[in-house]
Amino acid sequence: MTDDLLKRAEALDAADPLAHLRERFLTPDGFDVVSYLDGNSLGRPLQATAQLLDSFVREQWAGRLIRGWTDGWMEWPLQLGDRLGAVALGAAAGQVVVADSTTVLLYKLSRAAVDARPGRRKIVLDTDNFPTDRYVLEGIAAERGLSLTWIETDPATGIRPEQVAEVVDEDTALVLFSHVAYRSGWLADTAEINRIAHAAGALTLWDLSHSVGSVDVHLDEWGADLAVGCTYKYLNGGPGAPAFAYLRRELQGELRQPIQGWMGHRASFEMGPGHEPAEGARALLSGTPPILAMVPLHANLDLLAEAGIEAVRAKSVLLTGYVLDLADEWLAPLGVEVVSPRDAARRGGHVTLRRPGFEQLLESLWDNGVIPDYRRPDGIRVGPAPLSTSFAEVHRGLSVLRALLEKQP
Repeated sequence: MTDDLLKRAEALDAADPLAHLRERFLTPDGFDVVSYLDGNSLGRPLQATAQLLDSFVREQWAGRLIRGWTDGWMEWPLQLGDRLGAVALGAAAGQVVVADSTTVLLYKLSRAAVDARPGRRKIVLDTDNFPTDRYVLEGIAAERGLSLTWIETDPATGIRPEQVAEVVDEDTALVLFSHVAYRSGWLADTAEINRIAHAAGALTLWDLSHSVGSVDVHLDEWGADLAVGCTYKYLNGGPGAPAFAYLRRELQGELRQPIQGWMGHRASFEMGPGHEPAEGARALLSGTPPILAMVPLHANLDLLAEAGIEAVRAKSVLLTGYVLDLADEWLAPLGVEVVSPRDAARRGGHVTLRRPGFEQLLESLWDNGVIPDYRRPDGIRVGPAPLSTSFAEVHRGLSVLRALLEKQP
């Protein structure tokens, strides 16, 4: 069976229409990684990214100095936002900006949303969402005198529409969930949850951090109100790369974000008294845009546009399906449990494996050139990035994990 699984990996790689794109990623001399399975935490850099950064420093920053702002830097948050919206988010122009961190943008949008629903006292969220999402809403609830309605979600699955329908009512201002659950990879029924929330008059906010660049997203079509996400996972933006925010066009005159900075003013350089928000999504900006940190996104959005998000999602489904096959054949007999959806329609871009004692294996895995992601108390997330990961690489990584498990007492 082992030979069959390897042959299947080789066949899948041979048939992969995106295989040639793996050569675009930067592999340094002496690279000691044989299987990188943590693309859902930090993506690999492109060769083009290194070239763009060097060119930016030498030509734009050094060569143009302060003139770079009038050369175009000032418009990067919206230009990159529009590009990201078109390539990966299913969002028409004028609704996405690139700026800040995911945490800061979550706060901006959440505060704006609850303030836009005065008199409503409830925020609905789930118990297993990413900590930042929960912490931000806890702070806003305390700040604004609101109550939190917690939906208990199974860490092996995720939020379901029927759970939302049970608690959303005319007192709900905002519901916030992740499109893909960070722990299990559960893919939420976003359109149906939006419908349920809107029927009650509530606004919806989606965290796309674990889906953008791996799962096809259709914010306009789904009727989403607000969304945020990071760019350093499947979008390969680099450590601490700026996040993005989506604000549906129909809400742009209604919602007012709370961190009023000069860059979100209607006329930034007038420096006048009082804050007058800019029109459209630009009003979400606060301070000076992180221009240097945005440079990698130019290369990565070019690559994603070339590949096409539909092809990326198709490969992601095959990659995670192959992980499930290896887990069932090799790891289940060694006490490993799959805690991610089997149904591809409900599975995002990663698979979580659970077994007591996984933490003790992390150093050995790294020593053997295998890098997955670990989540306490006992979960390993296998996150193959479709643009940079081969099926053979997944085979190599899980074969090392199997061998280490076999040596455990």
